[in-house]
Amino acid sequence: MYVEKRKEEKGIKYYLSYSFREGNKVHKIRKFLGKNINEVELKERIEKARKIILEEIAQYKMISDPLKIPLSEKEIKFIKKLQVNQKLKITHLSEKKWKLFSELFTYDTNAIEGSELNQKEVKEIIEKDKWPKKSKEDIAEAYGVNEAIKFIRETKEHISIKFILELHKIVFKNSKNFAGEFRKRGEEVVVRDGLGNIVHYGAPESRVIGLLKELVEWYNKNKDKYPALVLAVVVHNQFENIHPFRDGNGRVGRILLNNILIKNNLSPININFKNRREYYFVLQEYEKNHNIRPTIDFLIKEYKQLKKKLR
Repeated sequence: MYVEKRKEEKGIKYYLSYSFREGNKVHKIRKFLGKNINEVELKERIEKARKIILEEIAQYKMISDPLKIPLSEKEIKFIKKLQVNQKLKITHLSEKKWKLFSELFTYDTNAIEGSELNQKEVKEIIEKDKWPKKSKEDIAEAYGVNEAIKFIRETKEHISIKFILELHKIVFKNSKNFAGEFRKRGEEVVVRDGLGNIVHYGAPESRVIGLLKELVEWYNKNKDKYPALVLAVVVHNQFENIHPFRDGNGRVGRILLNNILIKNNLSPININFKNRREYYFVLQEYEKNHNIRPTIDFLIKEYKQLKKKLR
């Protein structure tokens, strides 16, 4: 890291800068320290800026290969066996069960993100267009998620940049003015826990499209190599790592997860609102240790719970 000085008519501006190479591309991070400051102030601000720059550098170390730790043949066979033993084939879902699934999924996936609608209210919104005296935004997003489930049942597409944008647009078209748009310049994501600790950095805005393209390429390259559960988990977890939207990443990611599952002839999955803490844990295990096995184990448990509700 080094200090840059820029002379102007009314004094000197100071910046702390750092350049680093990633592949063939050179990235530069620069933080403004102040104007016409003394050596004591400069030293203090350099230390603060240095910590901020180190945090930002960590964001660039996203997983370029979504499955950084390759699965062995033994692991692949085991996961394929899990799929068979759990009877996850989509042929087990009737139209009635699809309807029930969509109502359950709409409630749980929105509740995870803070919706105040209860299950009965979601059911009445979807089936009867009956609106409770609740947030219009929550109501609009209940319609949106239900519509997105219908969309992934009808489309033949597995994953693409255009498809991801369309999912976001469908879910949030009546609740957010940025529906169907990725984060813009300057819109960065930092997720904190209840104590204020940082638990997740989204990818830098400048890297969002590039990382999504890598994810699409990875899927197309490996869709005949790995079991459907592995494909769905990697796509979902890496999508959440990237966090391409200002808001709505969780819901779009879980719909994307289901699209990959059903396109590979597996039943859709619902992540229960009550299990959200474990869900967050498995996402962090992937982000920090590149380990997908906890997510696969978690989804198998969710499948078992869902099958009981769909009887």
